[in-house]
Amino acid sequence: MRIAAAVELSDEQRRQLEKRARARSVSVRVAQRSKIILLAAVGLSDLKIGAELGVKRQTVARWRSRFIQMGIAGIEKDAPRPGRKPQIATKQVQEIVRLTTEEKPAEATHWSTRSMAQASGISEASVRRIWKRHGLKPHLLRTFKLSNDPKFAEKVEDIVGLYLNPPEHALVLSVDEKSQVQALDRTQPGLPLKKGRAGTVTHDYKRNGTTTLFAALNTLNGKVIATCMPQHRHQEWLKFLRLIDRSTPKRKQLHLIIDNYSPHKHPEVQAWLQKHKRFKIHFTPTSASWLNMVERFFRDLTEKQIRRGCFGNVAELIETIEHYVAQHNANPKPFVWTAKASDILEKVKRARRTFHKL
Repeated sequence: MRIAAAVELSDEQRRQLEKRARARSVSVRVAQRSKIILLAAVGLSDLKIGAELGVKRQTVARWRSRFIQMGIAGIEKDAPRPGRKPQIATKQVQEIVRLTTEEKPAEATHWSTRSMAQASGISEASVRRIWKRHGLKPHLLRTFKLSNDPKFAEKVEDIVGLYLNPPEHALVLSVDEKSQVQALDRTQPGLPLKKGRAGTVTHDYKRNGTTTLFAALNTLNGKVIATCMPQHRHQEWLKFLRLIDRSTPKRKQLHLIIDNYSPHKHPEVQAWLQKHKRFKIHFTPTSASWLNMVERFFRDLTEKQIRRGCFGNVAELIETIEHYVAQHNANPKPFVWTAKASDILEKVKRARRTFHKL
């Protein structure tokens, strides 16, 4: 007659097993296995333990053996199972990944699940699973541009330093223009959203003029100084600088983060800045508008008010923008900059290395 191996418990093991056996925070399986080991430790046979707990004798024997070999860790996890043998060979999966990343179909600029399924001889569902497993999304395309500014690192460190460690007794303002904001109106009224149907608009529209939004975002409290003007020449830029001057405490130094647009460097602008010493200008690197925090405000304005809006004239567009700014300033929330300058520079270095390899 086969005799089950004896189970001996230390005081600490017994305490942990008793805790697991009555705890509600562990799985039912772990609690049951703990009870099996506790009963085995008092000398009960596998048959009696199975009868008491309502499980098969073979189950009791398996977990008795696992505990003897591995201790408590042996009953907390199921043994790995081989599972069904994959129907698609590893080499075929690797070839699909290679085709997706290195080649293009003859009739298109990128692969679809259908074209890849035809080329590889497997189902579309299988292609979809392989792409998901490897993080491949051929249908998506993102834009980028590496800055060629010779002072890129210096400017990044300067601007990120203003975001993360702003100077005392000063205001940091992220400033830019959103030019050529169009007052668009649809040619026919759209249908409203209803159950089972999305809202609709006509594909075509009427252009009813444009305006340029000038905005200065206070990076500390999120408030925005803004105005709309018909153009965005250096004359309008000077008007906006004067507005900023009037709208901020006179005793505060002003650090303005702006891009390299030519009106910002016009001789008349430079002469005005020479007379207003509290204005300190910090230029973003070329092709790096993403470094200017006010761009986030422009994105929210576009998404929430302009993209789906209908404007019969420029005055309606300006009224909508001014209302949005007023609502924003009534309960401002600053945008939180989290990226360190070193992280940005390292990412750009990797991108440049990849670019030079192509």
